[in-house]
Amino acid sequence: MSATLITTAGSGFDVEKLRNDFPALHQDVHGKPLVYLDNAASGQKPLAVIEAIDHYYRHDHANVHRGVHTLGERATAAYEGAREKMRIFLNARDVNEIVFVRGLTEAVNLVANTFGRERFGPDKTVLLTRMEHHSNIIPWQLVCAQTGGGLKVAPINDRGELIVEEFEKLLTPDVALVAMVHVSNAIGTINPVRECIALAHARGIPILVDGAQAAPHMPVDVQDLDCDFYCVAGHKMFGPTGIGVLYGKAEHLENMPPWQGGGEMIRRVTFDSSDYAAPPARFEAGTPNIAGAVGLGATVDYLQSVGMSSIAAYEQELLTYATEILSGVEGVRLVGTAQDKVAVISFVVDGVHPHDLGTVLDRQAGVAIRAGHHCCMPLMEFFGVPATARASFAFYNTRDEVDVLASAVVNARKIFN
Repeated sequence: MSATLITTAGSGFDVEKLRNDFPALHQDVHGKPLVYLDNAASGQKPLAVIEAIDHYYRHDHANVHRGVHTLGERATAAYEGAREKMRIFLNARDVNEIVFVRGLTEAVNLVANTFGRERFGPDKTVLLTRMEHHSNIIPWQLVCAQTGGGLKVAPINDRGELIVEEFEKLLTPDVALVAMVHVSNAIGTINPVRECIALAHARGIPILVDGAQAAPHMPVDVQDLDCDFYCVAGHKMFGPTGIGVLYGKAEHLENMPPWQGGGEMIRRVTFDSSDYAAPPARFEAGTPNIAGAVGLGATVDYLQSVGMSSIAAYEQELLTYATEILSGVEGVRLVGTAQDKVAVISFVVDGVHPHDLGTVLDRQAGVAIRAGHHCCMPLMEFFGVPATARASFAFYNTRDEVDVLASAVVNARKIFN
């Protein structure tokens, strides 16, 4: 196996230099250098993000939109500045189309309980795909159970690719909304969301896109996609936990009722009735995760300084190499082999349960992978496996780390066979 590092992917892309920005990568685990390949679960944080949060708490902390004092003004400026950075990052038309939430799960629940609830009923359905994460299944199940609606599921092929022709056939008049993942967290498939959005809109059907696994790995342009809603998780894109973004077209947000009530989301309150604030404040009840937003803003700055196109190109090189190496390991079978995918490799090893494999890789080689159903039980059922091992890569991973992973899998197989 080659031990040559990939050091470039386009002009100026230096992996070793970038790795120095991530302190968590430079540690030993069980006496071995950490090889962190669980990025689809959560990305590591660059110093720029850590320092931005530290600076906020040391110097600028106050509640936002309330105080007229200096710290209140600083905190509000940083919070709203982060909103504008996310607008630019997603290329939203207006900053008021950016709603801060706790994460992607809250974003989906917000849309399901406001926009969705008003459209669902006994004769209405929500169209999902077979590869959805539980966070884009359960919120719709809950609201459908309360409104009498139902779910329909678009099928995939054996490679883990959406069958677009079947998706289109399911866009019947009963479909009130489509909710689909941009990139599968479990198998890395990149869905043709732009095409699916156009097909849905041709029939007057709105669409929500789960962008948790897309935003860290490729440029995202919500105006070009023309999606109605797009959801992002901060911690997936190397930012803080407990913060995320819901993008929604202004015409939708303006007509959606609030989901949670409290301070900041109102214009006027009496004991008889209340008038609600305009978006995005309408959907940000109570004291928000100010530090999380500040950290997310710093994350956007960092990613844009690296370049999302450069990140995508480098990770594709790494995916090609990792796929070739792991495919050549005896007893390894890849699960999900879509032609268009991000740097996620899901696999099973003959004679070794994924949980056992994950434990051995961690203890003996310092390799962190994910083992389980990846919150995609219906997808695992489709492939006929209870779980897979998943190696998910980021732009700070290297070919050397792929080689360590492959060697560790070979050794683990010897232990169990």
